Amino acid sequence: MHEEVGDEALGEVLELFTSEVDEGLARLAQASSPKAIAAEFHFLKGAALNLGLDEVARLCAQGETGALAGRPSEAERLAITEMFPACCAELRAQWRTRLGQR
Repeated sequence: MHEEVGDEALGEVLELFTSEVDEGLARLAQASSPKAIAAEFHFLKGAALNLGLDEVARLCAQGETGALAGRPSEAERLAITEMFPACCAELRAQWRTRLGQR
């Protein structure tokens, strides 16, 4: 993504994505039907892929598949709820470090 938007805009893009991720995580926590859970995992999977977070995307895909099969996993919800914000924070820290080195 960095190559597409450059250093200056990357911070804005990261803030937008992380804000959307926070909203998606909140919806995932509130979702009760397998269909709603699958939809939120799908949304979060796309966000993870856009941010280059392949492991997070893989977990989201597993959660989506399980929910679509009628067996949503609380363990996957918890893992994503913990992992995704930490990864976003790390991306923001890396961006700030990179920007400071210019």
